[in-house]
Amino acid sequence: MSDEYQGDAVNPQPEGSTKRWRPLPAIERRVLGVLVEKAKTVPSSYPMTLNAIVTGCNQKSNRDPVMDLTEEVVERALDNLRQMGAVGIVQGVGRVDKYRHYLYEWLGVNKEELAIIAELLLRGPQTEGELRAHASRMDPIPDLPTLRQHLDSLKEKGLIIDLTPPGRGHVVAHNLYPEPELARLKQRYSAVAVREPSVSASDAPESSATFSDVPGPVASSPEVEELRQELAELKQAVAGILQELATIKKELGLNGES
Repeated sequence: MSDEYQGDAVNPQPEGSTKRWRPLPAIERRVLGVLVEKAKTVPSSYPMTLNAIVTGCNQKSNRDPVMDLTEEVVERALDNLRQMGAVGIVQGVGRVDKYRHYLYEWLGVNKEELAIIAELLLRGPQTEGELRAHASRMDPIPDLPTLRQHLDSLKEKGLIIDLTPPGRGHVVAHNLYPEPELARLKQRYSAVAVREPSVSASDAPESSATFSDVPGPVASSPEVEELRQELAELKQAVAGILQELATIKKELGLNGES
């Protein structure tokens, strides 16, 4: 079954319609993120059984923080989400209840916007560079200008907030946090911004230091985290090219040649 299973077609709220979404506790946010992620990346497993949702909530990859939730806790979260109209039940093979989301309607978003929200629900605040890379595994977002267009639309709907000033290393978050949690998040990133003022390339002193040589406060900045992400992606790409080259050389019998 696909992301557009039955009533799951992309059908955003019409302009001016009443807002349906509301702030959610962490477990309910995780459950929604899992339902969207699996609908988009593993459509054959969607709608999902309770057991599959628990597994998705507790998986260690693509999750921050990692959780260890029980079936009872997840089922209670699903019941709450059903009462809000964000989740529904369909009956699967063998009369096993399965769950699906109604987030296109509940949030009033399109496919790319839902992918962005889902990644923020699953991983928490991210830089624009990280978010584009992560959300693109669900729906293609070719570049940062395209991402920013989607972010602007989501900000107009009140679903996205800025945690740091625009520019390199710009961090955004979803706006589904309850107010006390959101206040703590803003305070944390505000403290980081004050402690780590941006430095232009022309002002920065020349240095041969590696990331590990940089003092703690700078090394933990969103800008450096984005550079680390880009470096990791480049290393992965180079490793893939080297592997392909080794395979070609082997096929051509060139292993022993320099």
